[in-house]
Amino acid sequence: QVQLVESGGGLVQAGGSLRLSCAASGRTDSRNGMGWFRQAPGKEREFVAGISWSGGTTNYADSVKGRFTISRDNAKNTVYLQMNSLKPEDTAVYYCAADKTGRYYSRYVSRRIGDYGSWGQGTQVTVSS
Repeated sequence: QVQLVESGGGLVQAGGSLRLSCAASGRTDSRNGMGWFRQAPGKEREFVAGISWSGGTTNYADSVKGRFTISRDNAKNTVYLQMNSLKPEDTAVYYCAADKTGRYYSRYVSRRIGDYGSWGQGTQVTVSS
């Protein structure tokens, strides 16, 4: 079982930046794609960004495209989410998760929440206006 721990959240003004990290431990497996999701109060958890096992393919929600960048360092078992030009509507708890479908070494990046597992505890991001 892999354990994922998110960090880097905090309070930032609109237009600011944050960099989230997701560190994996335990039975880590760099063959899988990884994803970032977020959940705002009263809303369903939604896809934010995903990255293939090699980092060669990325996928973003339309709402964050051009502002957020996902990356990974397999040597460090860590996935990152660089968030720029933050908006109040980006306020949410951010979670990382691993693709659990067994699509090893795939260039495909899923946006489906049901394809992910090993969820971390989340990190709060609050953007003030």
